[in-house]
Amino acid sequence: MSNLLYHLINTIFNVLQIIIIVRVILSWISHDPYNQIIQIIYQISDRILKPIRNILPITGMGFDFSPIVAFFLLGLLKKIFLSVV
Repeated sequence: MSNLLYHLINTIFNVLQIIIIVRVILSWISHDPYNQIIQIIYQISDRILKPIRNILPITGMGFDFSPIVAFFLLGLLKKIFLSVV
């Protein structure tokens, strides 16, 4: 049972990190904002990125560090949860 829980937690955090990466890539390219898959990616990633954006100021050059911080925090949380399981 703990092996299943370990893999489930690991998979969830990996998927969330992939969604953050896809969100960053989408910010660099032109895409259809009405595409259902893109909307799902934005909805999931916004739940992670918005609280971080509220804490971090945007730099003078307009660079958004929230995906980097989110990726790091997800990795840290994954390690913490997996060490408990």
